[in-house]
Amino acid sequence: MIRTLSVALLAGSLVAAAPAAEARDGIGAGGAAALGVLGGLAVGGAIASSQNGYYPGQPVYRAPRPVYVEEDYGPVCHIERRRTIDAYGDVFIRRVRVCE
Repeated sequence: MIRTLSVALLAGSLVAAAPAAEARDGIGAGGAAALGVLGGLAVGGAIASSQNGYYPGQPVYRAPRPVYVEEDYGPVCHIERRRTIDAYGDVFIRRVRVCE
């Protein structure tokens, strides 16, 4: 009992003897600058992410514009195999391009 009373009395006297803390205790000029930079980065990041101007959102499908092309249909051609005979009487089969 006496021991707990003496510990409580000692703790109370240490708390009462401590000087009052001021706002500038423990922070120097460098610490204040660092906190200002961190705070500015946090606020700037919050503002930048709230506008969302870079990414437009969900992708939207848009059909391409119609394109009208006049196709020039020339003559319709195909390849036929034709049997020909030369001057010596030999028979040849040649491929001939036929256009209509």
